[in-house]
Amino acid sequence: MHAPVLFDEVIQALQPRKGGRYLDCTLGGGGHTQGILDASAPDGRVLAMDADAEAIARARERLSSAYADRLMLRQAWLDAAPSLARALGFAPLDGVLVDLGLSSDQLDAAERGFSFMRDGPLDMRFDRTQGEPAWALIEHMDVHSLTEMLREYGEVRNARRVAEAIWQARPVVTTGQLRDIVAGVARTRSSRIHPATQVFQALRIAVNDELRRLKEALPELIALLRPGGRIAVITFHSLEDRIVKEVFRREWRSQVAQPGFGGGEDRPARIRPVNKEPIRPSEAELSRNPRARSAKLRVAERVADDRAE
Repeated sequence: MHAPVLFDEVIQALQPRKGGRYLDCTLGGGGHTQGILDASAPDGRVLAMDADAEAIARARERLSSAYADRLMLRQAWLDAAPSLARALGFAPLDGVLVDLGLSSDQLDAAERGFSFMRDGPLDMRFDRTQGEPAWALIEHMDVHSLTEMLREYGEVRNARRVAEAIWQARPVVTTGQLRDIVAGVARTRSSRIHPATQVFQALRIAVNDELRRLKEALPELIALLRPGGRIAVITFHSLEDRIVKEVFRREWRSQVAQPGFGGGEDRPARIRPVNKEPIRPSEAELSRNPRARSAKLRVAERVADDRAE
């Protein structure tokens, strides 16, 4: 079964209470959702979403009978979560969770194409009914575009060389094929990291448009919180963490309109940071779940708008 990353830390951060409303934007294996439901018993409710229909189906089978009247499950992308929560009348919220990691179910399924540890189709789509798989994306890109993608989304050191090797080997249709191509030309900063890790990361981000979705979703999710409500975000690489840090910083700094400089309006701070430094997994958790090694948890709390008083 999928082991939810930073489970105790997430529950402590969100402080679920009875009668509360909580949104889990990235259901995954369902471990965090179940923890929030248990901590907010007997009548706390959770709206859990995921772009992956298979994650929704597994959670429905495992959780629906035990939490039937307290759990709503919907298939939706992260950037669609705020509008869907509003449409369902599930706002304001007492807590929001965004866990940007892959679940063990996704990583261990060879046919999903997320991991180079198992040979399978090079797909990588969270929602396999939409968009094009990773192999098709590679097929349609030129060397320059492929290089920029690897450099921007994977921070691949010798991106041009790797892109040329991939492009020349097309069609690249399996995870094993891509892994072997990259292993022959790529370099990493650490011997502990397989050279294909960053390439697979870059492709997955591009296929699912992950960074854009995160940037657009965070301010809207913050807007759904009631005063005192909290948002917790778990990231797994520097690109995600940078976006969360920048959005949180922008939202907790008030802005005052400057006459004569383009107009605008005063904007009070909407959140306060709960942890100045990201929370990392404990040594005990890392020993149980090495996949958690790069996880970072940032938490912020919604503050009241003085103008509304």
